[in-house]
Amino acid sequence: MAREPTDKSSKKSRSADAGRRQLDPGAQRIVEAARAHFFSHGFRSVTMDDLAAELGISKKTLYAHFPGKTALLEAVLADKFAGVSATLDQITREHSHDFSVALHELLAATQRELDEIKPPFVRDMRQKAPHVFKMVERRRADLIQRHFGKLFVEGQRTGMVRKDIPANLMIEILLATVQAIVNPTKVEELGLTPKSAFSAVVKVVLEGVIAGKGRKL
Repeated sequence: MAREPTDKSSKKSRSADAGRRQLDPGAQRIVEAARAHFFSHGFRSVTMDDLAAELGISKKTLYAHFPGKTALLEAVLADKFAGVSATLDQITREHSHDFSVALHELLAATQRELDEIKPPFVRDMRQKAPHVFKMVERRRADLIQRHFGKLFVEGQRTGMVRKDIPANLMIEILLATVQAIVNPTKVEELGLTPKSAFSAVVKVVLEGVIAGKGRKL
């Protein structure tokens, strides 16, 4: 029994890794190096020359994989979403009939993933890549609909979520609120991080949808 947390952690790690195995090894190595810099320090703070030097490859090799920083940024975000999707898929699959555990695990996993994204990256997205954020919104909405939608339906079935509001309407409210608050402009305006903004939105929405039975968990 003492080994169970390690086993679960290992399974989640393997699941997340599986979602990332879509690039060839050379490209994946570049994405991982860029990801470490982009999310922590912003993507303006590192040049393609810097990355090539850090990785010990020529600029020609780097540009053969990614013709520019925007293409690399898109690959970094795709890598991030692949990992998040694999993790959330596993949680939803393993706890499909346990509302309280699924809710806790989904929120914990989401918080861990958002913790990687620091204010400089949000600033650069707002100033230099608002068009790329449109892709983020689409992928994020898909994940919310897929996982929290199933969660709310299961919650209604078990009496944990109120039944006087349709589950699809709850999801639309959550999506609209996340879109309005968890975006580069609003996050900076309110002095939040993506993690704290999403946490606040989910807390407010859940306070409205969790039934009395669910509040006792």
